[in-house]
Amino acid sequence: MMKANDIRQAFKDFFASKQHEIVDSAPMVVKNDPTLMFVNAGMNQFKDQFLGQKEVKHPRVANSQKCLRVSGKHNDLEEVGHDTYHHTMFEMLGNWSFGNYFKKEAIDWAWELLTDVFKITPERLYATVFEGDSKDNLPRDDEAANYWNAYLPESRILNGSKKDNFWEMGATGPCGPCSEIHIDLRSDEDRKTRDAVDLINQDHPQVIEIWNLVFMQFNRLDSGELKPLPAKHVDTGMGFERLCMALQDKTSNYDTDVFQPIIQKIAEISGKSYGKDKKTDIAMRVVADHLRAVAFAIADGQLPSNNKAGYVIRRILRRAVRYAYTFLGQSEPFISKLVKILVKEMGDAFPELKNQQDIITKVIHEEESTFLRTLETGISLLDKQIQKIKQSGSNTLDGKSVFELYDTYGFPTDLTALIAKENGYSIDEKGFEAEMKKQKDRSRSASKIETKDWTILNPSTEVTFKGYEQTRIKSHLLRYRKVKVKGKDLYQLVFAETPLYAESGGQVGDTGYIEVDGQKIPIIDTQSENNLTVHFTKALPENPETEMTLVVSESKRRQTEANHTATHLLHYALRKVLGEHVEQKGSLVEADRFRFDFAHYEKMTREQIEEVEDIVNDFIQQDIPLNEHRDVEIKKAKDMGAMALFGEKYGDQVRVIQFGDSVELCGGTHVSATGRIGLLIITVETAIAAGIRRIEAITGKKALEMVRKQQQELAAIGALFNNQKNLAGAVEKLQQEHVQMQKALEEYAKEKAMSVKSDLLQQKEEINGINVIAAQVDVDNAGHLKDLSFQLKNEIDNLFLVLGAAINGKANLSIMISENLVKDKDLHAGNIIREAAKEMKGGGGGQPFFASAGGKDPNGIQNAIDKALTFVK
Repeated sequence: MMKANDIRQAFKDFFASKQHEIVDSAPMVVKNDPTLMFVNAGMNQFKDQFLGQKEVKHPRVANSQKCLRVSGKHNDLEEVGHDTYHHTMFEMLGNWSFGNYFKKEAIDWAWELLTDVFKITPERLYATVFEGDSKDNLPRDDEAANYWNAYLPESRILNGSKKDNFWEMGATGPCGPCSEIHIDLRSDEDRKTRDAVDLINQDHPQVIEIWNLVFMQFNRLDSGELKPLPAKHVDTGMGFERLCMALQDKTSNYDTDVFQPIIQKIAEISGKSYGKDKKTDIAMRVVADHLRAVAFAIADGQLPSNNKAGYVIRRILRRAVRYAYTFLGQSEPFISKLVKILVKEMGDAFPELKNQQDIITKVIHEEESTFLRTLETGISLLDKQIQKIKQSGSNTLDGKSVFELYDTYGFPTDLTALIAKENGYSIDEKGFEAEMKKQKDRSRSASKIETKDWTILNPSTEVTFKGYEQTRIKSHLLRYRKVKVKGKDLYQLVFAETPLYAESGGQVGDTGYIEVDGQKIPIIDTQSENNLTVHFTKALPENPETEMTLVVSESKRRQTEANHTATHLLHYALRKVLGEHVEQKGSLVEADRFRFDFAHYEKMTREQIEEVEDIVNDFIQQDIPLNEHRDVEIKKAKDMGAMALFGEKYGDQVRVIQFGDSVELCGGTHVSATGRIGLLIITVETAIAAGIRRIEAITGKKALEMVRKQQQELAAIGALFNNQKNLAGAVEKLQQEHVQMQKALEEYAKEKAMSVKSDLLQQKEEINGINVIAAQVDVDNAGHLKDLSFQLKNEIDNLFLVLGAAINGKANLSIMISENLVKDKDLHAGNIIREAAKEMKGGGGGQPFFASAGGKDPNGIQNAIDKALTFVK
């Protein structure tokens, strides 16, 4: 039986023998593409080639691509673990042709690999072809059907609908018919009972799609019209986990050696057995699957967070923690213990797992710890909600409360439902869904982008960046289109040449303006999309075909590139001071400031921060000139000692930026010499995740402004102390005097409280066999009022106590009732105080024996006390 790693390698070897270039998997986390957060198909990294926006170096390519599907059109999250073949993270084996071979070769080679190399029984294979679509005026794909006819009888070549057999990148863009290969993995006995033809695309767990061959022939315009592409392409994708299931004679992906080593480790740690209990099995499958998704995402540069892609990863991890907590009895961090076995099984095929093992483990451990505390908080809050519905007589937890637990506290809705059910209650699912829809609608309207088709003036997609040397050039428009962002109309313009830098590698995009026919049109942002540099404007030039001048906002550019160079010098200094384990994990470079995220396991000391600042400022004072190397082979660049940025994918040719001993791969803009940075000051050093620290810093003019402001504040403080030479000593002396004063005030407050308590004891009277004290008192804060109440309760039996106080212009009320009165006389302090507080224009509540309230009207305190007394008179 072939092992998973052998199957992956056999696929690569086969297509290498067919003259395909075998390339690495792209990072699963997508950068510089506003339409995607994660790679969700093998073709994503080749999108530019399909769009004709990037030179095709290899007309035939194959690889195994890491993919993640948890949102949008491809959302399998809720099925994961419950069935045998859905996953969040999965591998897609694929082969591509960029204008080279087409349908015949793709079908021939797919059949050869499956039947000759992998020895799959031909009788178990079926193919689907596009049945055609009258709306798009497309006929049936008889060409593909005829090629399949060489291997399959017509009875096993099935027509597929547009939904199943016409692949589209999105609402617009390259598309075309596809041909799916399905496999029947049922037992011989089951196969005799029902024809697999009836089970294709019916979600049968053993009759599944294994490979999809996409034939890209068209481009879908915004109008919906299909236009033939100038070149025809092939894009295939085969589910690696499903292939392993087929070749290892299993009925579940989770029974293959892709997952079993992880599942058996889960069983060992949890003390549970796999295969004996349905709920436990689902939990183990969820944890095994989600471990892979989260570990690969972190390895590719995406840390869990509360925003965008980071939120998706946090949600996946929390789902795994919840299953482990509820069904595997794991109330301590557990999933981080599985990283080692994952690296052992997949680290050779994906070395990024080995390289990032420590970070992956620490981040997952920290996230688990945090969420387990959240679970405890959520359970406590839920208990309070259950008590409320008990008192109200309802049997349903309202949808708004369920949503608040989910949205504010990250408490899973299915766990809310489970705990409610255990207490004999249900949740208002429709109410929850309504609240969820409101949030989604708000989010969708805030981020919605509508795009029109490009108006193409020149079919060229070669955009040349001139901004390394120039900040003002003449250029021509290649294409433009209108877009609507957050309800506002904007234009996207692409020029043949541009001096404006498109946001990338942490550096923000340039702003500037277009000068044409005496008109200045502001450029409000510059972004990279599908290998094009896109300029955002609020207006379109009156004559788009005329020559225009593009001008960069030079002051912003100079400040931004000073900060960008400072990140390189900072990276070098951190490795010098803290050690070679320091690696960049992200950055944001703006004109006014920058932040730099890096791997390190403990808080930096003040001395370490100052040493890093000294090293960087020494670089600056030396005024070291930029040593730039363009179009360097990646291997040569690494031999030069160049540091690669975390999570970035580099091409064959790279740019190397060097300032003395600081050498990094980088495409951003930089100062001509370090002296232009002026000065660096670190303003913040903090943790953002387990093993990940963040530095925020300022340079140049901003750093000088900060120094001056601090000098001014210091001078002002010095003046308050008569400009004493030892200012720190004077401040320390003042602090000591303050502490002594506070102690004296506390002693006075205690004596005052004792005096008040003594007076109250004298005011005790008996009403209907109850010891009653009711009075307004003079105390400094609500805490003293509460303390008095508890002290008197401990000294007097059968007590009904009502105390009011005016504190800082507000009314305060406390009610204390002895437990025996609560039980015997059916008194409830919380209910009583709600009625009494109305007299002072306020509200409150509490437990049966003690409650407190506040109000706006101190003049109503006596009325509130009198109202409370009516409950015992």
